[in-house]
Amino acid sequence: PRPRAPPAAARLPASAPLFMLDLYHAMASYDDDGGGRPERDLSRADLVMSFVNMVERDHTLAHQEPYWKEFWFDLTQIPAGEVVTAAEFRIYKVPSAHQVNRTLHVSMLEVVKEQSNRESDLFFLDLQTLRAGNEGWLVLDVTAASDRWLLNHNKDLGLRLYVETEDGHSVDPGLAGLLGHRAPRPRQPFVVTFFRASPSPVRAPRAVRPLKRRLLKKTNELPQPHRLPGIFDDVHGSVGRQVCQRHELYVSFQDLGWLDWVIAPQGYSAYYCEGECSFPLDSCMNATNHAILQSLVHLMKPDAVPKACCAPTKLSATSVLYYDSSNNVILRKHRNMVVKACGCH
Repeated sequence: PRPRAPPAAARLPASAPLFMLDLYHAMASYDDDGGGRPERDLSRADLVMSFVNMVERDHTLAHQEPYWKEFWFDLTQIPAGEVVTAAEFRIYKVPSAHQVNRTLHVSMLEVVKEQSNRESDLFFLDLQTLRAGNEGWLVLDVTAASDRWLLNHNKDLGLRLYVETEDGHSVDPGLAGLLGHRAPRPRQPFVVTFFRASPSPVRAPRAVRPLKRRLLKKTNELPQPHRLPGIFDDVHGSVGRQVCQRHELYVSFQDLGWLDWVIAPQGYSAYYCEGECSFPLDSCMNATNHAILQSLVHLMKPDAVPKACCAPTKLSATSVLYYDSSNNVILRKHRNMVVKACGCH
C-alpha cells in the first residue's frame, strides 16, 4: 500500500538524514553505470532503512555511576524475508568543553531484556576510541544485534551507550559532547540498517538455448526463410512497420502525485518495448524458440494464433528514497524497473 504522507513538521529537509541522501546518490550512480565500487554495504543491499530514536533515557549526574544513555527504536516496519547485512548506530559528537585532549572510550551495548528488580540484561556490540575534542559523526557497529531482531521478532531495539576515560572513570555522554534527541534535526542520532532479500527456493526458469547451439537433425530444425518459398511475401511481413525495439518512456513521480512521499528521484527513464514480431525473426529481435514457432504457426493459422509479442528481455534496477508510513526514511533498490533490451516472446 502507498505510504501516507508525513506531517508537515516532519517534512523539513533535515528530517531525512543527509547520510541517506548520500547513500541514495551512491546507489543511483552505481545503478546507472555499474562501474566503480559502491560505498559501504551498498553492493549487497537491496534495502536501506533509517530509524530515528523514539525514546531516550539518561542515567547521568543525578544518579550514581556508571553514567549511560539509552536509545530506543521502533522496528515494526522491518519487512519479512530480509537478511541484515550490516547495521550502524550514528550519533553526532561536538567537542567536549572538559579536557579536550583526553582519550575517551565509547561502548555500545544492546538492552536484551529489561529487569524490574535488577540491572537489565546487556549484550556488548562495539567499542570506539576518540579524543574528547573531536567533532563529527561517531559510527558504532550494531550488526550483531540483528539476529535477535529477526529471530525473536522484536519490535523495539534498545541501545545503551557508555563513555569512559582511559583510567576507567565514567563520563556523562552529554558532557562528552554526544548529542541526543534534543540536538538540531540534522544531528539527531539514528540507526541505519542494510538488508538483502533472502534467497528464494524457487528456481528461475532456464533460458532457451539458441538454435544454432543445438545439435539436432536437419529434419527437426526450424524452417529458414529460404526453405519456405512463398510464405515470406510482403503480405505476410511487416513492411513499413517498426520491428520490436526499445522506446523512450520517462515516468514522472510528480505526474503520478507521489512527491508527497518520494524524496528522490523526481522520476526516471523506464523505457518500453513495442514493434512487430513477424516471421522471419532476425537475431536482433532476441526471439525465443517458442516465439519462432508461434510466428510460424501464425503464418499458417493467422486467425487462430497471434503473432509473438514484443516484450522486455533484460531489465535493471533503480533506487528510490522515500518515507514509509512511520516516517522512516527508506532507500530501496527496486528490481526490474528499467528496460535494457527488448525481444520477441
